[in-house]
This record gives sequence, structure tokens and C-alpha cells, in this order.
Amino acid sequence: MRVYASFDPFPAPKGAATHIEAFVSRLALAQGPWELLTVAPSPGTVAGHALPPTVTHLALPTPGRSVIERVLAFRRELLRWWDGRQAEVAHVRSIFEGYPLARGKGHLCRRLVYEVNALPSIELKYHYPGVAEDDELLLKLENQEQRCLEAADLVLTPSPVTAELLQLRGVPAERIRVIPNGVDPERFAWRAPRAWGPEGPRLLYAGTLSAWQGVGVALEALALYRRDHPARLTVVGPGRKRQRRRLLERAAALGVDEHVEFLPSCTRAELVELHHACDVVLAPLMPNDRNLVQGCCPLKVVEAMALGTPLIASDMPAVRALANEEHALLVRPGSAKALKDGVLRLREDPTLGARLSEAARARVEAELSWEQAGDALLAAYAELESR
Repeated sequence: MRVYASFDPFPAPKGAATHIEAFVSRLALAQGPWELLTVAPSPGTVAGHALPPTVTHLALPTPGRSVIERVLAFRRELLRWWDGRQAEVAHVRSIFEGYPLARGKGHLCRRLVYEVNALPSIELKYHYPGVAEDDELLLKLENQEQRCLEAADLVLTPSPVTAELLQLRGVPAERIRVIPNGVDPERFAWRAPRAWGPEGPRLLYAGTLSAWQGVGVALEALALYRRDHPARLTVVGPGRKRQRRRLLERAAALGVDEHVEFLPSCTRAELVELHHACDVVLAPLMPNDRNLVQGCCPLKVVEAMALGTPLIASDMPAVRALANEEHALLVRPGSAKALKDGVLRLREDPTLGARLSEAARARVEAELSWEQAGDALLAAYAELESR
């Protein structure tokens, strides 16, 4: 028995669900049956995910009013399902499902693969700000992370920045494999940038509405740009009601609320069409420990590169692992002026967007497809099984 477990909803419009689909599908097609255990999706979720018949998906209920209650509920359901079973390999994406398996390694699973996309001791405070003051909880999270890292036979991460941090946490380099996020080049078909019309560029932010993503900076950049030239901004992606409300209030305070469109999450096919309908993609990641120390591999960057819409992104190591100045305009993180100046550069040089677009697509086809990520994943598993 092989099990891929994740404390993430599936299907879902977030990048985590896309990553799960790509990895578990590739493993199951190459190795035979896999069990996929995830959080049950929100009612009515439509994300366009498809799994091969060799994957059996079970969505576990996670009742609770707080994230801690939901984690504990997920762990109870996970262990209830696991009772009497032993997995040849358990592949986990976080400590929320990984910690009980790390503690039960040998009894519950023979080998453990820990896929580190984020570390809750760093990440959680950006979703739940009150956590930042709870030193006892953060220490518990860090201790559980360490238990998983020590138990793991293989540690995967999508970012070289995260790999450096894991080595500082004591993980031997030979146990770590960096596999960047990817994209399906056929689904995310390239289209050459179009000429801007008299109404100015349509800017796009696609992703969650979390503060560390820098959506507020994108709103400020729009306000600065509109002092001299027309432009519009479309924001699409999941977010809590309070996040959306704060952004709407910020847009109104900046005087750009009539020029900002907020859209809910959409399917990948709809996301492709939205990119092609826009002129510039913004990925204004903020300079904080979540992005600079923990690291990340923003799927929005890879998808924009594949689709051909010129990209302006924060200049930080995690982004540079995906794109350099040939593929995108990299600007000072956290600076609305720098973001606005990037849009001005594209306006003043109509050929610049086309050059960036073609180079970005070539980079994706050469190194950033899900097929290549899957090849690297299978190679890592083959090495693990040969030990």
C-alpha cells in the first residue's frame, strides 16, 4: 500500500491541489495503486482536477471552529482509516498529517517521504496573525517539524531557498531533492502579448488574498500608475471575507475601486482565458520570512510564464529560481512605485513584453513542466527504493 496524505482540500482552486494532482497522478501511473487522503473540499468546489483510476481518493471530514481543532480532527480520521494497515511508503505534505505518521513509522509505514512546501512555525502566522505571539505553540510546531524531518527517508521541496533552510535545520543535503512546481504546457497554451488599447493595460493578480502575497501593493501600484495613464486591475482567487473586505476598503481609500475587479476562484481553463484577456501579470510577493527565509515556489509565476502574458514579480531568491531578467521584470519587493515603474517600462517599450513572453515560455518548456517535475519525482523515488 502506498499513501499520499495532505491536510489540504481536494479538489480546490489553490496551487496545492494542482501540485497534489500532478504528483499523485504521476506516482500512480508509474507505480500502480495509490491512496490519496485529503481534506474534504468546500461544497460546490469546481476545480477541474482529474485523477487516474489507479488513485483512490478519500476526503476526510475536518470539523472544528479553529485550525487546531480541524487538524486534530483530520489526524483522528487519518489514524482511524490507517488502523490495521501498514504502508510501504507514506508521502506527506505537512506536519499536520505527517507528525502522527513520523511517530508511528515502522508500525504505520516503512518509509516516509516529507514534502516541505511550507513550515507552519513560519507560515501559520500569515494566515492567523494571533499565532505570532504564541511562543509555546510555535515551539510545538517547530518540534513536530523536526520530528518529521528526522523521520523522513526523503525530503522534497520546490524551492532551493527552502532546501537551504532545511539543511540549517539539520537535514543532510543527500536526503533533500528540489523539484520546482510546474505547468502543463498544453493546458496552459502560449499566446503572444497583444497591443494595449486606449483604455490602458488590464493588470492581473491571480492567487490567494493573503497579505504576504502583496495584493495591497498591487492596488497601490494601480493608483500610482493611474495618476498619469489609464489602467485596470483584475484580482482573482480564494480569500476570506475579511481579506476581501479589507482590499475593497483599501481600493476605495486609494480612489481606484471603480477600476478594480474582484473575481472568485475559477477553473484552470477559465484562468487561462483570463490571462490571455489581460496585458500584465503581477506577482508582488512581500519581503518577509515566509518568502525570504522559508522560501516558496509561486505557481502563479510559472503559469504566467507559460501563458505568455508579461510578468512583473518581486525580485527575491525564490522567484529568481524560476525567472531572471530575460523572463520577467523583477522589481523591489514591497514597493508599489517599483511595481508601477515596471508597468511603465512595458508601456514605453512595446517590444519588451514580447521578448519577455517568448523567453519565459521557452524556459517553461525547457525546465518547468509538470512532466519534468514528475520525472524528477520518480527519480527520487527510485533512488529511495534502491537504498
